[in-house]
Amino acid sequence: INVATFALLFSEIVQYCQNRVYTVPELQNKLSELGQHVGNHLLDVLFLRERGFKRETKHLQMLLFIKGTFWKTLFGKDADKLEQANEDARTYYIIEKESLVNKFISVPKDKGSLNCASFTAGIIEAVLNGANFPAKVTAHYHKGTTFMIKFDESVIARDKLLDGK
Repeated sequence: INVATFALLFSEIVQYCQNRVYTVPELQNKLSELGQHVGNHLLDVLFLRERGFKRETKHLQMLLFIKGTFWKTLFGKDADKLEQANEDARTYYIIEKESLVNKFISVPKDKGSLNCASFTAGIIEAVLNGANFPAKVTAHYHKGTTFMIKFDESVIARDKLLDGK
Protein backbone atom coordinates (compact mmCIF):
# COMPACT_ATOMS: atom_id res chain seq x y z
CA ILE A 1 0.00 0.00 0.00
CA ASN A 2 0.97 3.62 -0.31
CA VAL A 3 3.33 4.83 2.46
CA ALA A 4 1.10 7.83 3.25
CA THR A 5 -1.89 5.54 3.69
CA PHE A 6 0.13 3.24 5.95
CA ALA A 7 1.37 6.21 8.01
CA LEU A 8 -2.18 7.49 8.53
CA LEU A 9 -3.52 4.05 9.44
CA PHE A 10 -0.64 3.30 11.81
CA SER A 11 -0.94 6.68 13.57
CA GLU A 12 -4.62 5.90 14.15
CA ILE A 13 -3.67 2.51 15.60
CA VAL A 14 -1.22 4.21 17.99
CA GLN A 15 -3.85 6.78 19.05
CA TYR A 16 -6.43 4.03 19.54
CA CYS A 17 -4.05 2.10 21.79
CA GLN A 18 -2.91 5.24 23.61
CA ASN A 19 -6.49 6.05 24.65
CA ARG A 20 -6.83 2.64 26.31
CA VAL A 21 -3.66 2.56 28.44
CA TYR A 22 -2.01 4.65 31.14
CA THR A 23 1.73 4.02 30.78
CA VAL A 24 4.28 3.73 27.98
CA PRO A 25 5.05 0.03 28.69
CA GLU A 26 1.31 -0.74 28.51
CA LEU A 27 1.12 1.09 25.18
CA GLN A 28 4.09 -0.85 23.81
CA ASN A 29 2.52 -4.13 25.00
CA LYS A 30 -0.76 -3.22 23.30
CA LEU A 31 1.06 -2.42 20.03
CA SER A 32 2.94 -5.71 20.31
CA GLU A 33 -0.35 -7.61 20.80
CA LEU A 34 -1.80 -6.00 17.68
CA GLY A 35 1.38 -6.86 15.78
CA GLN A 36 1.02 -10.48 16.88
CA HIS A 37 -2.40 -10.64 15.24
CA VAL A 38 -0.86 -9.42 11.99
CA GLY A 39 2.07 -11.85 12.26
CA ASN A 40 -0.22 -14.84 12.84
CA HIS A 41 -2.04 -14.14 9.58
CA LEU A 42 1.09 -13.36 7.56
CA LEU A 43 2.98 -16.52 8.45
CA ASP A 44 0.86 -18.97 6.46
CA VAL A 45 0.46 -16.59 3.53
CA LEU A 46 4.23 -16.15 3.20
CA PHE A 47 5.09 -19.82 3.50
CA LEU A 48 2.41 -20.68 0.95
CA ARG A 49 3.33 -17.95 -1.53
CA GLU A 50 7.10 -17.81 -1.18
CA ARG A 51 8.09 -21.30 -0.10
CA GLY A 52 5.41 -23.66 -1.44
CA PHE A 53 4.54 -24.85 2.09
CA LYS A 54 8.20 -25.58 2.93
CA ARG A 55 8.95 -24.52 6.50
CA GLU A 56 12.34 -23.89 8.07
CA THR A 57 13.67 -26.33 10.68
CA LYS A 58 16.68 -24.37 11.98
CA HIS A 59 16.47 -21.07 13.81
CA LEU A 60 19.24 -19.38 11.81
CA GLN A 61 17.53 -20.18 8.50
CA MET A 62 14.26 -18.84 9.93
CA LEU A 63 16.00 -15.61 10.97
CA LEU A 64 17.46 -15.24 7.48
CA PHE A 65 13.97 -15.77 6.04
CA ILE A 66 12.64 -13.00 8.33
CA LYS A 67 15.54 -10.64 7.49
CA GLY A 68 15.07 -11.19 3.76
CA THR A 69 11.80 -12.44 2.29
CA PHE A 70 9.57 -11.52 5.22
CA TRP A 71 11.03 -8.01 5.63
CA LYS A 72 10.84 -7.39 1.89
CA THR A 73 7.17 -8.38 1.88
CA LEU A 74 6.34 -6.01 4.75
CA PHE A 75 8.64 -3.06 4.09
CA GLY A 76 9.84 -3.39 0.48
CA LYS A 77 13.49 -4.11 1.36
CA ASP A 78 15.65 -6.47 3.42
CA ALA A 79 16.40 -5.62 7.05
CA ASP A 80 19.74 -3.85 7.43
CA LYS A 81 21.54 -6.35 9.71
CA LEU A 82 21.19 -9.63 11.55
CA GLU A 83 23.60 -10.16 14.44
CA GLN A 84 24.06 -12.73 17.19
CA ALA A 85 24.86 -11.63 20.73
CA ASN A 86 28.43 -12.45 21.75
CA GLU A 87 27.57 -13.66 25.23
CA ASP A 88 24.34 -15.58 24.55
CA ALA A 89 23.64 -18.19 21.85
CA ARG A 90 19.88 -17.64 22.28
CA THR A 91 19.90 -13.89 21.54
CA TYR A 92 19.88 -12.32 18.07
CA TYR A 93 19.36 -8.77 16.83
CA ILE A 94 17.67 -7.55 13.67
CA ILE A 95 18.78 -3.98 13.08
CA GLU A 96 16.79 -1.53 10.98
CA LYS A 97 18.44 1.89 10.61
CA GLU A 98 15.20 3.67 9.79
CA SER A 99 12.11 1.76 10.90
CA LEU A 100 9.03 2.59 8.84
CA VAL A 101 6.72 2.47 11.86
CA ASN A 102 8.84 5.02 13.75
CA LYS A 103 9.39 7.25 10.73
CA PHE A 104 6.05 9.08 10.84
CA ILE A 105 5.40 9.06 14.60
CA SER A 106 6.22 12.11 16.69
CA VAL A 107 6.57 11.08 20.31
CA PRO A 108 5.35 13.58 22.93
CA LYS A 109 7.81 14.56 25.67
CA ASP A 110 5.83 12.77 28.39
CA LYS A 111 6.16 9.51 26.42
CA GLY A 112 9.85 9.90 25.52
CA SER A 113 10.73 6.20 25.80
CA LEU A 114 7.91 5.07 23.47
CA ASN A 115 9.08 2.84 20.65
CA CYS A 116 6.25 2.15 18.20
CA ALA A 117 8.38 -0.55 16.60
CA SER A 118 6.91 -2.76 19.32
CA PHE A 119 4.23 -3.38 16.71
CA THR A 120 6.83 -4.87 14.35
CA ALA A 121 8.37 -6.80 17.26
CA GLY A 122 4.95 -8.36 17.87
CA ILE A 123 4.74 -9.38 14.22
CA ILE A 124 8.21 -11.01 14.35
CA GLU A 125 7.37 -12.79 17.62
CA ALA A 126 4.12 -14.22 16.22
CA VAL A 127 5.89 -15.45 13.07
CA LEU A 128 8.63 -17.17 15.10
CA ASN A 129 6.20 -18.70 17.59
CA GLY A 130 3.86 -19.81 14.80
CA ALA A 131 6.76 -21.48 12.97
CA ASN A 132 7.63 -23.44 16.15
CA PHE A 133 10.58 -21.27 17.21
CA PRO A 134 9.37 -19.97 20.61
CA ALA A 135 10.93 -16.57 21.27
CA LYS A 136 10.35 -13.22 22.93
CA VAL A 137 10.96 -10.17 20.72
CA THR A 138 11.38 -6.60 21.98
CA ALA A 139 12.16 -3.32 20.20
CA HIS A 140 14.93 -0.96 21.35
CA TYR A 141 16.55 2.23 20.11
CA HIS A 142 20.14 1.28 19.28
CA LYS A 143 21.81 1.89 15.90
CA GLY A 144 18.34 2.89 14.69
CA THR A 145 15.77 0.34 15.79
CA THR A 146 16.99 -3.00 17.08
CA PHE A 147 14.71 -5.98 17.52
CA MET A 148 16.09 -8.24 20.24
CA ILE A 149 15.07 -11.86 19.69
CA LYS A 150 15.57 -14.21 22.63
CA PHE A 151 14.84 -17.82 21.71
CA ASP A 152 13.57 -20.39 24.16
CA GLU A 153 16.21 -22.90 25.28
CA SER A 154 14.29 -25.67 23.49
CA VAL A 155 15.00 -24.07 20.10
CA ILE A 156 18.77 -24.18 20.60
CA ALA A 157 18.59 -27.75 21.95
CA ARG A 158 16.53 -28.86 18.93
CA ASP A 159 19.04 -27.29 16.50
CA LYS A 160 21.93 -29.08 18.24
CA LEU A 161 19.99 -32.34 18.00
CA LEU A 162 19.38 -31.77 14.28
CA ASP A 163 23.09 -31.09 13.77
CA GLY A 164 23.95 -34.29 15.66
CA LYS A 165 26.05 -32.48 18.28
